[in-house]
Amino acid sequence: MTRIVAIVDADEASVSGVLAGEALRRAARKAGVPLEVELHSGQGVANPVIPAEGDRVLFVGPDYAAEPRAHCRLSIEDVLANPDMALAEPALIGSSAAVTGRKIVAVTSCPTGIAHTFMAAEGLQEAARQLGYAIHVETQGSVGAGNPLTAQDIAEADLVLIAADREVDRARFAGKRVFVSNTKPAITGGAALIERAFAEASVQAGDSTGAEAPAGRAGPYKHLMTGVSFMLPFVVAGGLLIALAFALGGIHANDDAAQGTLAHALFMIGAKGGFALIVPALAGYIAFSIADRPGIAPGMIGGMLAANLGAGFLGGIVAGFIAGYGVDALNRVIRLPRNLAGLKPVLILPLLGSALTGLLMIYAVGTPVASALSFLTEWLRAMQGSSALVLGLILGGMMAFDMGGPVNKASYAFSVGLISSQVYTPMAATMVAGMTPPLALALATRLFANRFTADEREAAGAAAVLGLAFISEGAIPFAARDPLRVIPSLMAGSALAGGISMAAGVELKVPHGGIFVLPIPGAVSHVGAYVVALVAGTLVSAVLVGLLKRPVPTT
Repeated sequence: MTRIVAIVDADEASVSGVLAGEALRRAARKAGVPLEVELHSGQGVANPVIPAEGDRVLFVGPDYAAEPRAHCRLSIEDVLANPDMALAEPALIGSSAAVTGRKIVAVTSCPTGIAHTFMAAEGLQEAARQLGYAIHVETQGSVGAGNPLTAQDIAEADLVLIAADREVDRARFAGKRVFVSNTKPAITGGAALIERAFAEASVQAGDSTGAEAPAGRAGPYKHLMTGVSFMLPFVVAGGLLIALAFALGGIHANDDAAQGTLAHALFMIGAKGGFALIVPALAGYIAFSIADRPGIAPGMIGGMLAANLGAGFLGGIVAGFIAGYGVDALNRVIRLPRNLAGLKPVLILPLLGSALTGLLMIYAVGTPVASALSFLTEWLRAMQGSSALVLGLILGGMMAFDMGGPVNKASYAFSVGLISSQVYTPMAATMVAGMTPPLALALATRLFANRFTADEREAAGAAAVLGLAFISEGAIPFAARDPLRVIPSLMAGSALAGGISMAAGVELKVPHGGIFVLPIPGAVSHVGAYVVALVAGTLVSAVLVGLLKRPVPTT
């Protein structure tokens, strides 16, 4: 029987290359075909193979011309989509039928601006190389725009592709063909996303509040995540400043008697400055996501009213959606002569939108939402024993369900929002549960090495670092290979970690940072119990992964 030698050129996209190689191995075992996989990555060549006479050499990667041994070629995306067909096809040289010379500019972003932002950028860059397109990706991460697009880049582009889980300002793309997606397709199927974008992109209008791709306007979840994304810096800065104030001045740092001290000053900056802007920022950028810049002022004004009325983050969410959809509707209804159109975004829409949002908050929405928030806050603060444990189990399980996806982000957004109401226990449970999956998989590769490939064992160190930093996405490459066994194992450990944290009454005043915020005085209460929760959750998930996963066959 003819042996197949698969040469997988992953370049810098090592995770995708490993997944493609493993998919080919599984397909070969199922078909009874002898197969050897040689993997090229940024770390070098793994399992080098010398093809013998009569072997069929399949090249998987972007640069077919650079591999003289190959008889046929497929992209990594082709293999991941249908590994059985990849082995069956006798020759697929240039199967993507790429139209070279096209130029793409892209923007990637996620609510926290950390993992998914850069994973999506890597996915698009790798897919463009496979398809023969030139691409320039701007990453709108947690520290601002990386590799920013210039006006010339945009002018020369044939397509603008936005892969983001929050709203991105599209004003600079007026007149260009724009396609909008979330980050997941860019991570898991970049080539297919690019081809779809070329087929379905629509022209971005110069005076609209954001033209959408034919798939439809962004939904409420994406608008909410945009607000959470812009709110996070206020939560982080305010929470850490308050923690430092208590560390320097004790629990009375905010008393009048402490005025004039550094501790009191830091408390004022954190509590009266940073925390006071949490709800307005949330509401303002929900409205911005819906109605673009004209929605910011009505949203922030509505958010400030929500805070003053005691409606907190729930009121801020309501105010943001009222302002956003209200301004969007006014923008569609109001028609002005061309010489007066410039007044609409800077005068008419902010004025009418603010009045509409403010009146509804004062006379209709504010009081009932404030009552609902007060009930929720008191219920959470009164939680003891089994009730706290149950909430921790739920929040923890959600964090590991999709590791950065909508369910994970829903748990995170709920916990972050409660910080503005001085309810800190859900945030602690959420963070420890989000740290557990990558740490558990890193530990499992050591305890049960025969359950993992050499590449997975090599990637364990990076996964551990990501876990310590509260980046749950470090577990995704491991879970993608065996989701039915790995994800339930991770959910069990994360649920346990979250439950222990809630039952112990651990409080966390900042929404990110992982284990690196533990040494900051006042940032985390009951540090010992928190460490116990993290260790227990990690051990349970690691053991379950080892028991449920099957040993990796040796080739």
